[in-house]
Amino acid sequence: MTAQIPNWLLEMVGKNKAALRTQQAVQAQQGLDASALHTVCVEAKCPNRGECLNCGDATFMILGGICTRGCKFCAVTKQKPLPPDPSEPSKIADTIKQWHIRYAVLTSPTRDDLPDGGAGHFAAVIEAIRAADATVKTEPLIPDFCGNVTDLKTVLDAAPTVLAHNIETVPELYSGVRVGADYQRSLDLLSCSKKIAPHIFTKSGLMLGLGESEKQVKSTLQDLRNAGVDLITIGQYLAPSKKHHEVLRYAEPAEYQMWQEYALSIGFLGAACGPLVRSSYRAGALYQAAMLHQKLQKKI
Repeated sequence: MTAQIPNWLLEMVGKNKAALRTQQAVQAQQGLDASALHTVCVEAKCPNRGECLNCGDATFMILGGICTRGCKFCAVTKQKPLPPDPSEPSKIADTIKQWHIRYAVLTSPTRDDLPDGGAGHFAAVIEAIRAADATVKTEPLIPDFCGNVTDLKTVLDAAPTVLAHNIETVPELYSGVRVGADYQRSLDLLSCSKKIAPHIFTKSGLMLGLGESEKQVKSTLQDLRNAGVDLITIGQYLAPSKKHHEVLRYAEPAEYQMWQEYALSIGFLGAACGPLVRSSYRAGALYQAAMLHQKLQKKI
């Protein structure tokens, strides 16, 4: 049975929707529209879009807005995708420079239709950003590349600041939630990233409310730590439409505090947990917190 959304969460979402009407948010969206760039903020109907646009932040969705898979939780369109836009790397680099963005998150739909899954395009965008401003930090949020380590290495060779890949949910729910994905393959991808480039932080994200148990969440977090993952985000699953997987439970705010404390206690360098937290939410701040945590650990 679908759970009823609590009033406190409706109020949080309402505040962010209201923030979309501010002058700064409107101008930011107009800038994105003019450059014909996709953002996960719009394509995935992110509830934090108003807040982030008012801060001058956005997560860029490269390789178009069409996905080749059909995950039951995702709002991104599932159709036949278009070829990659060769001008996209320079467009994104120019937009980042114009907005004075210091930390850029780059995500994409899954592109199983491409020989390298889009890895070369990810690398091209990272390199274009660095060429425009070498001080900008980058965080590619990559698909699983069907487990191809060569494609993963292509992205890592571009020297991003953080390599992110979302586990999304517990393994027991994969068959009904993550069509075409594989839990162990995602873990292996994150583990391989750490082996290939141990100096690059790895990051993953998890949703609550799909039917997982506390024991399953703990086990998944431990799996991620065993794979060397440094940063974790945990947020509430919100169904984009009635056609998507139903929300079975809404976790209370205190539960997110518990998960944040637990994640840090088992060795994550940084954890962002909250009802509206998404994998790219305040990514720069989470990275800085992890850097500080790492420095403090070295002093002990």
